[in-house]
Amino acid sequence: MDDRTPADFAAIGDPIERARALSRAMAEQQALIAEFARLRREAFAEAEAAGASQEAIARQLGVIPGQASQMPPAGVRGAAGASSEPRRGSRVVVRRALPTAPAVRGSASLFVTEACEQGIRADRRMLYVGPEPAGDDVAAALCVEPGTEILARRKMLLADDVPVRIATSYFRLDVFGGTPICAPGFVRPSLQAGIEALGHRFGHAEEHLVARPPTGFEAENLRLEPGEWIVRILRASYGDDGTPVHVLETVCAASRHVFPIGQVAGADEF
Repeated sequence: MDDRTPADFAAIGDPIERARALSRAMAEQQALIAEFARLRREAFAEAEAAGASQEAIARQLGVIPGQASQMPPAGVRGAAGASSEPRRGSRVVVRRALPTAPAVRGSASLFVTEACEQGIRADRRMLYVGPEPAGDDVAAALCVEPGTEILARRKMLLADDVPVRIATSYFRLDVFGGTPICAPGFVRPSLQAGIEALGHRFGHAEEHLVARPPTGFEAENLRLEPGEWIVRILRASYGDDGTPVHVLETVCAASRHVFPIGQVAGADEF
């Protein structure tokens, strides 16, 4: 773990090397935050098992009551402790259309709908729901300062039991704090419906796609082979009044995806 301070990074003379060092440090911090979150959920579960109510735990810790009911990440260990992860090297290819057709994006699950259309057995497992500090690009999309505490809803997406994506929805806590969007588990009937039920109406969205090596957290959870890359899609959605409503980060195992690119209206041109 890199123990340098922000001042140490700022003192690196070469701007490219400075950016490279900061990227590595940020990746390490992401893995550390994920591990802290897992340990915190285990602490919540242990306190509940000892007889403390969710309300009492939440009151003492100053967290959303529903967070106290979250167990260690689903999909990593079964109830009996046995690993449910597929072996490394499993081969499956799924499609991720860019942009996504409105009917698909508005369904209960974009991933499940796309996978079913391809004859693939799809599954979703919630990994984490709770606050975490905003990274630079997510903070910019949500119009908050980097490091601001925001709400994260992170899930694993599997195709034929193979992990293919980690999808995280980010929300501003000053807009969505204390709402059903903060509750653990999946929002029913869909996240889109949950957002609209709070009075938000879609205005426009921007998508940014990059390919890069995975962080340690991503490589472990997506069961990537050494040298495999990921494709990361960051979609920032804004309300019809310009309010940043929802930022969706989708981290795809690059070797398990193809990305058809077309126009939603069906007027593709070369």
